[in-house]
Amino acid sequence: MTAVDKTARTTTAAGSSSGGSHGPGSPRRVHRRSPLRRLRDLPLYLAGIAVFLFSVFPVYWMVSTAFKPTGEIFTRDQRLFPQAPTLDHFDRVINGQLIPGVNFGTFLANSLLVTLGAVTMGALFSLLAAVAVARFRFKLRSAFIMLLIVIQMVPMEAMIISIFINFRSLSEATGMQLLGNLSGLLIVYTAVSLPITILMLRGFVAAVPKELEEAAAIDGASGWTIFWRILMPLVAPGLVAASIFAFITAWNEFIVALTFLGRSTDNYTLPLTLSYYFGRFGTEWGPIMAASTLLTIPVMIFFLFVQRRMVSGLTMGAVKG
Repeated sequence: MTAVDKTARTTTAAGSSSGGSHGPGSPRRVHRRSPLRRLRDLPLYLAGIAVFLFSVFPVYWMVSTAFKPTGEIFTRDQRLFPQAPTLDHFDRVINGQLIPGVNFGTFLANSLLVTLGAVTMGALFSLLAAVAVARFRFKLRSAFIMLLIVIQMVPMEAMIISIFINFRSLSEATGMQLLGNLSGLLIVYTAVSLPITILMLRGFVAAVPKELEEAAAIDGASGWTIFWRILMPLVAPGLVAASIFAFITAWNEFIVALTFLGRSTDNYTLPLTLSYYFGRFGTEWGPIMAASTLLTIPVMIFFLFVQRRMVSGLTMGAVKG
């Protein structure tokens, strides 16, 4: 090899390394948006800010009204911030007794019990059903999936009369009291959340490679071990995303709770307490806003705990169905 060839090869290698991939010590070129492109994206940013303010303003007005005295709530000169903030409305909601012998703590405990129970049972049953739909081939499988979609389209209020009659007949036949207590609500809330959670988790289960389960089975793992040790951690983001729907449905539901609980005031949930502030002589907006603010806090706490898995859960399940 001549000296000219060596020099040419060295020059070519240096040119390719400098113009191609960057070395560990070489400076990286930073691509910045031109002012013209930023100006083109400005309407999109303004539209996003407008949508955000439009969505958040009712929540802000609820919290702001909860801290306003009664005189500021009913005045025509409404302002964004309370002029004389007060906690009287919160004190009345927490320490007052809308129903003799029943306080805010009882309502909160009932709501937490029925909501967490519905979320737990719904996640377990929907995961088992999703595994069956995604992994096994059986007759009427497509019809079952279409039935889930149709059931999800039917509002719960349209089925409340038939469910009430069936629960009453079942209570008379078996002696189990499904009306007037939280057990009936727990069954209804769990059943209502199953169609959407099964459809969501079906995509997650289908996205898990079968080879992982087959390898574990070859190593001697049982069916339950494969389910809890392998499948469950992989579909955990999907469980979180599906649990959000079950949580919101059970926490905010009003019509079914009012119909099924009846006069059983000891089992009332938090949404039922709001109706007591709508009286014949007027509406008490201060306590209503304070109770609504307290009703929102557990939902925000739940979202803070699941926000990391929520985004991945909403996107990963759509990869494969």
